[in-house]
Amino acid sequence: MNDFMKIALVDDSETDRAYLEKLVKESCEKTGEAVRIRSFPSAEAFLFDYEEEKDYALLLLDVEMGKMDGVTLAKKIRAGNPAVQIVFVTGYSDYIADGYEVEALHYLLKPVKDEKLSEVLIRAFKKFRTNERTIALETDGAMELVPLRSIRYLEVFRNYTTVHADREYTVKKTLSEFEAELSDRRFFRLSRSLLVNLFEIRRVSRDCVFLKGGEMLPLPKGKYESLNRALIDTL
Repeated sequence: MNDFMKIALVDDSETDRAYLEKLVKESCEKTGEAVRIRSFPSAEAFLFDYEEEKDYALLLLDVEMGKMDGVTLAKKIRAGNPAVQIVFVTGYSDYIADGYEVEALHYLLKPVKDEKLSEVLIRAFKKFRTNERTIALETDGAMELVPLRSIRYLEVFRNYTTVHADREYTVKKTLSEFEAELSDRRFFRLSRSLLVNLFEIRRVSRDCVFLKGGEMLPLPKGKYESLNRALIDTL
């Protein structure tokens, strides 16, 4: 599986940020996990970036920061994002009760030890792979985080793609752009206009794909064998 986990490190201490980023990279190199890491010097700096990129899977948040502390930041993020994993990094144990409200994955006490961080990252990757990934879709002026597991298929028409999930989302984006962004082997390119979630397929005939939700998608000639191989490899 070629997924990567996108991680944000938020700490107002440049030294602590650099040290934590070094530990994360070393841990992931040992386990062979793919990550993309971005560091931020304040909660406000992260929120500014988060307005455009809401696809972070793990947040490592310093608790004691300037104008906005890590707990306040976590509450703001959690209010609109139930999937992101949150880990607090702090020099004190007094804030542990606050973690329950935002369903924090763990607390790491400073100075962070590499073995403790590795344990947390293993847990985070395990949750990340159990259908916790989301994709950010902007519709009607608002950003929605849609779990990948809820997407049945994506369908393109001209310059717009409709994502069929718990409801339909139509955005101005090509199917190829979605395919690259999803980067997940559960999605199979049926045709130039269709991308299907393999976990949503109930049955396949020579010319049709039957989904669990009742939809029937046309199967182009020559795709039957490759689709069946993808189903076997994935499921």
